[in-house]
Amino acid sequence: MLNPEIISLNIGKPEPLLSEGREVLSSIKKKATSKPLFLSKEQIDGDDQADKVNHGGLDKAICVYPFEHYTFWERELGKKLELGAFGENLTVKGLIERDVHVGDLFQWGNARVQVSQPRIPCHKLASRFQLESMPKHVIKTGFTGFYFRVLNEGTVSSNMPMKFIKRYSSVSVTDVNDGFYKKQGAIANKIIINTPELAASWKQMMNKE
Repeated sequence: MLNPEIISLNIGKPEPLLSEGREVLSSIKKKATSKPLFLSKEQIDGDDQADKVNHGGLDKAICVYPFEHYTFWERELGKKLELGAFGENLTVKGLIERDVHVGDLFQWGNARVQVSQPRIPCHKLASRFQLESMPKHVIKTGFTGFYFRVLNEGTVSSNMPMKFIKRYSSVSVTDVNDGFYKKQGAIANKIIINTPELAASWKQMMNKE
């Protein structure tokens, strides 16, 4: 059903970033690596998060961004982007938000990973691109990317294939984004909230709407 191709595996450590007029620590500037790395339940070796409340953890172990969106953003921003530009751990071809469903399960190397939630673009993305409106622009396009949770830990690398295993829900990442940001209606949101594989934090946010 899905045939992902890993373009780049990206890792980074916290470093100073000027955000909203002050200096903060952020790992948004990641670099590509081809080394085999151990993927644990909360993160991949060699990668770390400065803000462990909003980044990383059981439902956000791996940040994924579709390679297909790079052409659009390069045109919009008027410059060439390096892989990992959106702070993602995985730059992947073949996993666009409208095609990927919450709960989709993949085998990657020795690990098994599952789609858990969309990514919420934050102010650090604005700082990364030196464009205050960047988070809102990402939300408007729907090109948010998404997260994997890790069901089975193991060794992974950019050279190891990722294979689609099973689909668990009828709810795409785009459906979740539209339900939250575009207020698609109570019935649609109820279906989304009742999706077992959706991260608990998203269910809580959508219940408040």
